[in-house]
Amino acid sequence: MKQLRWLTAAIIVLAVFISGCAAANTEKSEKGGNGANKYEGLKVTIGYQGSGGLFGKAIEEKWFEEEFDKLGVKVEFAEFQSGPPMTEAMASNRLDFAGLGNMPIIAAQAADIKFTVISQALEGKNNVAIIVPKNSDIQSIADLKGKKVSVAKGSNAYNFLFRGIEGAGLKASDLEIIQLQPDEAQPAFESGKIDAWATWDPNITLNTLQDKARVLADGEQLGVLSPSFYIARKQFADDYPELVTLYLKVLDKALKWENDNRDEALERYAAERNVPAALIEAIFTRSKSISIPVTDEIIAEQQKTADFQFEIKSIRKKINVSEVFDNRFIEEARK
Repeated sequence: MKQLRWLTAAIIVLAVFISGCAAANTEKSEKGGNGANKYEGLKVTIGYQGSGGLFGKAIEEKWFEEEFDKLGVKVEFAEFQSGPPMTEAMASNRLDFAGLGNMPIIAAQAADIKFTVISQALEGKNNVAIIVPKNSDIQSIADLKGKKVSVAKGSNAYNFLFRGIEGAGLKASDLEIIQLQPDEAQPAFESGKIDAWATWDPNITLNTLQDKARVLADGEQLGVLSPSFYIARKQFADDYPELVTLYLKVLDKALKWENDNRDEALERYAAERNVPAALIEAIFTRSKSISIPVTDEIIAEQQKTADFQFEIKSIRKKINVSEVFDNRFIEEARK
């Protein structure tokens, strides 16, 4: 009988001990391997293109910092001129989030840069175009033969230009293609040093509505979509999926502010660029910012672009673009 009581007491003590260990391990798991906050020392770097705009407002209001600080995560921002430098920064683990066009992510995937597409940022019909000076005698893409055409290599405009000239029966060697970033292309375009410019908004609208240019062809006219996307560094997305969802939630907050305060947004963006609000309103019409799940149709269009770039040897290997798309983050953010 004494042995039975001793055995019972021992079992109870052992159960309490195991229970205490389980609770401690659970707390340890939630906080991190050493009992500290699992985000301790974590810094998130968010990339954006061009100063001001939607991200300018979010940075000013500290919307991202406000939410990430609750978890002890620090936020830094990095400004870029175009997409390719963003994927290069992501490849060296210096960037965690970015918003960029279709061609840079194709080039990045072909170069084995690890990232995940987390939502669609632009529809892609009118946000990319080839523009020419307003009084230029160039009337069609075929007229670009022998002309100086500027484009940022690896950008969505780069893909658009090459698909456009192919459709017109031209080869790249028929043009003098000059690779310039937007801040270099703008003065070259205004001074007449280039005859045409393959670019994206706001460059298209700012030049056309200020009577500096007219659209020679855009995506809707050529049937070539140039959607933009938000992406996350793959290792970051794998390690911290909840932070990817949080990023998209804050982005939705910024987009809601823009939609609910349209007049304020117009005046703000106009003041940033020192242009009339009517110009910004036209940009809204041509390329409205969104953050939505990526459809099968968009992925199919992206595959067409990837296949074309492989054919012209712009990328070195054939890729399956569906491998980098993942809607679970945006679907979670929209719940």
